Amino acid sequence: MATREKRDKYRSVLEDSGQVQWRYGHPPDFDSVNQLFEEGQSKVWPEGSLEETVQNAIKSWEMELSHKIHLQDFKTINPDKFKLFVNGREGLSAEETLRLGSYNALLKNSLPEAFQYYKPEEESFESSHDAFRSALPRGFAWEILSVYSGPPVIAFKFRHWGYFEGNFKGHAPTGEMVQFLGLGVLKVDELLRAEEIEIYYDPGELFGGLLKGPPISDSGDNTAEIQSCPFAH
Repeated sequence: MATREKRDKYRSVLEDSGQVQWRYGHPPDFDSVNQLFEEGQSKVWPEGSLEETVQNAIKSWEMELSHKIHLQDFKTINPDKFKLFVNGREGLSAEETLRLGSYNALLKNSLPEAFQYYKPEEESFESSHDAFRSALPRGFAWEILSVYSGPPVIAFKFRHWGYFEGNFKGHAPTGEMVQFLGLGVLKVDELLRAEEIEIYYDPGELFGGLLKGPPISDSGDNTAEIQSCPFAH
């Protein structure tokens, strides 16, 4: 017998999940990150505004990417045309983005090997999500700061934030907020499904916060290691 889904006011696609096969066996619960969002948002958009619509659309897309395993169950994208472009790199198809996961897709970079403190090519979907769930146990909230144009090509500015309260890649938590700002361009079809998403941001804003914690394995002086990190300033 089908279970009644709990309503999520930011992700209405959860209410029409039907026979979706969920990655973790059940629909996700966003109570914790919704609370983080509501306590920390810098903008409160009017109900039904373009800004609120875009904000909820991106939240829904991220939910599907992280929790659904079959593209035919996605309601937020046109899987035949979808491409994700990050910082001007080559676009990823829907299949590639789903295989990599949102963190690996967004964190690909061209930094020198010595400064690649997070290496997406060495992470699986699960290991990438485990790393950030550990570091940001209350979740990673997302908000729209501005929308510059309406559909079919929507340009926007966004903010992503959380609290570094768990270990990250051998670094102890600081309890501080970590965040980054970015710009995006979302191209949608007549059903408002995403066909292309372009994201531009500085990964150093995120890793600067996550690498501030002292290395857990180093019981002595870790000043030299921290100062060698290009993001720790």
